[in-house]
Order: sequence, then structure tokens, then C-alpha cells
Amino acid sequence: MPLVILSLFIAVPVIEIAVFIKVGGILGLWPTIALVLLTAIGGISLMRAQGLATLQRAQASIERGEAPLREVFDGACLLIAGMLLLTPGFVTDTLGLILFLPPVRSAVFNWLGGAVRAGKIHVRGGGFGQHRPGPPPGQGPLDIEGDYRDVTPPDDPPDAPPRIDRK
Repeated sequence: MPLVILSLFIAVPVIEIAVFIKVGGILGLWPTIALVLLTAIGGISLMRAQGLATLQRAQASIERGEAPLREVFDGACLLIAGMLLLTPGFVTDTLGLILFLPPVRSAVFNWLGGAVRAGKIHVRGGGFGQHRPGPPPGQGPLDIEGDYRDVTPPDDPPDAPPRIDRK
């Protein structure tokens, strides 16, 4: 994995420079710079509009008592898309614009969900990683150790729940 990340850190700028040279040769210097600035401004406005819509959908999901998993995923994708559009370059702009398309986000969400259900990707503790041996979360023994002291005043009714003072 570190080798893949290192390769991307080297390859992406080289590809972006090559595309800049090619586009600059066709359009000229100032139109190329204007196009880069225009994609950054467009990315900000797209991110704002779609981000607010995603936030409203998340609030509606919460009000219905549902976990807003899809909306959180869409928000993360929009954040990544916005960062890609703010990064100068035509390749990153193209990837960012593709990530702004709801059908693309939906396809990625479904693919990730299928991979998680199939056990190809294991989500544990809020992160991604290889499946670890052992019982699934919530399936193993549960031991809770601790000290407590009942601090219920004697004048409380007998059916009142006990108050616990934690040390």
C-alpha cells in the first residue's frame, strides 16, 4: 500500500504537467489558467449546493429515525470531489466532476456495501482493514468490571431507580 501511495504522489503531478502542456499548447497560456480557475470556482459552488442538499437529506433521515449512512458517504465523496476540483489540474478536475455525479457515488456506495457484506472489506472501529480472526463484534463474552456505591437517599420511594455514584 505505501508503494501505491508513493506511485500516485509521483504519477499524478507528472500526468497533470503533461496535460497542462498539451492544453496550453492548444488553448494558450491565459485561457488555460482561466479554465483552471473556472473549474475551482465551479467546484466550490457545486460542493456548496450539493453539500447543503446532502445535509438536508441527512437531517430528514435522522428525523425518520434512520442512520444517515448514505448521506455521510455522499458528504465524504463531495468533500473529496471539492478537494480534487480545488487542486490545479485537468485530470484531478475530471475525477472531481465525475465524483459529483450522483449515479457514480451511488455505484461506488453499492460496490463498497457489497464488498463489506462479502467480507472483502472489513469495517471495524470506524476504519477499514483486513478481517481479524475472532467472534464478530457483539458476539463474544462481555465482562464489565467496576465498583459502585448506591447513593439513593432513604426518603426516595422504593420503586425509584437507584442512583449510582461512579468512582
